[in-house]
Formats: sequence, C-alpha cells, structure tokens
Amino acid sequence: MRPSTAEFLHQRFLSYYAGAQIPAPDALSQREWGFLFFSSRDDPRMRRHIGFGTKDELVEYLRTMAPAHVFYSTAYYDDPAAPTMSAKGWAGADLIFDLDADHILKPPFPSYPAMLSRVRDETRKLIDLLVVELGFAEHELQVVFSGGRGYHIHVKALSVRQFTGQERRELINYVCGIGLDPALLLRPAAESSGGWHGRQLRALEEYLDWLESLGESEALAHLQSIPDLGRGMARQIWKRRRSLFEMTDASIRKVLRPLLSEGNDAWRSRIREAGVMADEPVTTDIKRLIRAPGSLHGGTGLRVTVLEPRELEAFDPLIEGVVFAEREIPVEVVRDCRVSLLDHDLQFEPGPTRVPEAVAVYLCSRGMAEVGGVAP
Repeated sequence: MRPSTAEFLHQRFLSYYAGAQIPAPDALSQREWGFLFFSSRDDPRMRRHIGFGTKDELVEYLRTMAPAHVFYSTAYYDDPAAPTMSAKGWAGADLIFDLDADHILKPPFPSYPAMLSRVRDETRKLIDLLVVELGFAEHELQVVFSGGRGYHIHVKALSVRQFTGQERRELINYVCGIGLDPALLLRPAAESSGGWHGRQLRALEEYLDWLESLGESEALAHLQSIPDLGRGMARQIWKRRRSLFEMTDASIRKVLRPLLSEGNDAWRSRIREAGVMADEPVTTDIKRLIRAPGSLHGGTGLRVTVLEPRELEAFDPLIEGVVFAEREIPVEVVRDCRVSLLDHDLQFEPGPTRVPEAVAVYLCSRGMAEVGGVAP
C-alpha cells in the first residue's frame, strides 16, 4: 500500500470517528483494548494492553488515533492495562461464537454478497440452537456483523461468564457436532426430530441415499475405504442399507461405530453441515480479543454493526454497514475485481477510474486499488 493510500484511509477513518457514536462494552473499565494502524502495515504487531476508565477516554482515543482495527477483550480483568496476561487478574469472560466465511466455505469462494448470505444462514442456525436447545433467552444474545466476512454472537448471560475453557469446549462441541457417539441414534428420544438425535437421523438418511446413488461397485469401494470396517461388513451394510434399524442392537452398534466414524469423510461432512460451522478456538479462548461494535474494519471500511437477533433476516451488510459517501474519488485499480456496495455492482479492470468514496475505501482497504491516478 502506498503512503498516500494509507493516509487517504486514515483521513476517512478520522472523519468517521469524529462524529460516530461508539457504544462502550459492559464493564468498560475491566476490558483490555488492542489496535492496529494504517501506518504500521510494515509492522503488523498489535498495540494492546490498553485500558480506558470511561467512555469519553475511549472516544477521544478513537478520534485522535483513528485506528484501522479496534478490538477489546471478551474477558473482564482486575487490571486490563497490565503489561502481561498473568498480571491482569482474570475475572470472567463473555461467551463468544464466531462465524466466518473462511471457516464455513472452501475455495473457490463465491462472490462477497453470496459469501455473506451463506454465513448469515449459519448465524441464523446458531441463534435457533442457542435459544431452543441450550435455553438462552434471545435478549441475552447480541449479534454483530464483523465488518468483514461474517458475524459474531455475544452471549451476555451471567450464568456463563465464569465458564472455563473446557466448559466452553463442551458447548462448542455440542453446537458443531464434534465427538458425537453414533449410539445416540439408538436411544429413544421424546422428540425424534429435534436436537442431535434428529440431526443424526436426517444425516444418516441423506448418507444412505447418497450411498445408493453410487451403485453397488462404487458404494462397496467407498465402504471398504473406511478404517476398521472391512469387506464383509461393507457387503452387509450395502445389503441392509434400507433396513439397518431392523438389526439387533448389538449388530447395529457393531456396524454404526466404524460406519459413522471420523474416518468416513462422506459422513463427517454431513454431520458438519448438520451442526453449526462456528470457529471453535474463538469460543474456547477465555482471553480473546474481539472486534469492537461501532468501529470500522480496516480490511473493508465497513462498520462493525450490532443487531438484535430478530433483525438479522432483513439486515444487508453491504448497505447498512457502509458509512462513507457517494462523492467520487480517483483510484488506480491494480487487478480485476468486482465490488457490490450500496446500489453499486461494479466490475473493474486494472487502470485509473473514479468511484464513489465508499467503493474507494473498500478497494484500497482490500489492496485492490491505490488512491489517485489520472481518471479517464
């Protein structure tokens, strides 16, 4: 990034923070803050171990420094500005779930709008699971568009604030369907269509339909490739594929454990899709830094935006996350790219052009363009 482009972005962020109403997190004085700056692109180390006693101090810092990225701790500390983690005095942490396109999708990635739509679907699935199955109240959930490629969910319930990393691991394992016992399929359930009992049953039906679609030869080759299954059991499964649950408990347990194991990629992918594709390390980390709502994402120029769960369906991040104006800015596009912001759907080739300010900030933040150049 050229110095002139970094300065352009810094000035645009300064203009935003000069008038923005930035919400302070609960217990502001117990939060650690961290920042990255446009001027430090050659030195990517975060400036952290910073604390603010009041919201006015936080706002003044943002208006003066205009950082590219703003983070605060999900944890509460006795002394958040202490220079080492051990000296801070951990006093609890919010429960956080992170849903990001990098974790949900595989290359080649779709367009940015399609990517965000897919992550929103996963976020909606997580909200339903947290409320219906884990018993959190909707008002205890704060949904946040990250300003980048996904959403965060902050669970504000006091009941989970003191959870250890291991306790949070148990929650995220349930949410994602990690470590499921295939024997769950055999246990009677009050509502067979609900929870993981229902999800496993539906996933097994889809898997067996897929297996049948392969035809006998290819299906047997797939089954025999599963560790610990063997040729004889593969033939038994193929023969009984439509009547597995008519087998005795002992026989079906012997079949299900290798068939529905981690070594069966076709099954594992279906279970992964049945659960929520959240980023597990974010949830288990009790000292995590997370993007601050109301701040700007230095990789897009979009606002980190807070939503009520009921607002998610109608929320359009490429309209409601945009904070910059329509005035035209000359830029030098450096590679072929496409941008969808506000009501603009623009295709670019390398070379000079003029674009709306919001598009210029996005292009420059993404490294797709440099500010300036001779506009046609």
